[in-house]
Amino acid sequence: MSEISYKKLFDLTGKTAIVTGGIGILGRQFCSILAEFGANVAVVDIQYDSAIDFAAELESKFGQKSAGFYCDVTNPESVEQMVNDVIAIFGEINILHNNAAGKSNNLTQFFAPLEEYDLDQWNQIMDINIGGMFLVAKYVGKVMVEQNKGGSIIQTSSIYGIMGPDNRIYEGSYYLEHQINTPAVYAASKSAVVGLTKYLATYWASKGIRVNTITPGGVESGQNDIFKQKYSNRVPLNRMGKSHEIAGALLYLASDASSYVTGQNMVVDGGLSAW
Repeated sequence: MSEISYKKLFDLTGKTAIVTGGIGILGRQFCSILAEFGANVAVVDIQYDSAIDFAAELESKFGQKSAGFYCDVTNPESVEQMVNDVIAIFGEINILHNNAAGKSNNLTQFFAPLEEYDLDQWNQIMDINIGGMFLVAKYVGKVMVEQNKGGSIIQTSSIYGIMGPDNRIYEGSYYLEHQINTPAVYAASKSAVVGLTKYLATYWASKGIRVNTITPGGVESGQNDIFKQKYSNRVPLNRMGKSHEIAGALLYLASDASSYVTGQNMVVDGGLSAW
């Protein structure tokens, strides 16, 4: 048996990674860690100009080829075009971080009580959070199968995709000046991510394509102090997460360090789900 370099297992040099939702709070961290460990990065987002600007920052900072791409993940033609554009620039796709998700363009409707929840709002969120994830996995997975080189697909869920919310923490809690909660549609869509991951992991296993989920716990992103304190009181580590603390899980699952890991859900939640 030849000696293994464990450090090299995390090296992504020569690989191309797509990150959807690439300019979000977590998306920027995900793109950065992939680039720092050697990957060429396709920053994909519906905010095209911001994706281009951030890709330029990545290339300047880490010296890896990066480019920004527009994609509406709910539109099959847009997803297919994005995948074709990535291939045209980078030549192949080795890693997909299926990370794009949405809340709503109407936070009042998004945070409405269950008894008053609008079906159109429900369908809008489902279309982005799970329909979009299916479409991106479908088109990227097809490319990976045709390349016949395997690959790694990582999909982002949420702590409320695997456990119910403690509604007591939302009393007096605000996000961007809106009273907040965890809507049922958010929990249902993020739970579906885990199910889709397990399906794809077994479906593409014979092709050497690994598919896993990352489930972050609560990450600081503009919540008020009341929410932060109440949430932290529910967490064994007694704090919310920082955006960069989720990125290490992505590096592991994207790299050969996790070559025998597929169909799994890596929970990064400070211990919340352990209580």
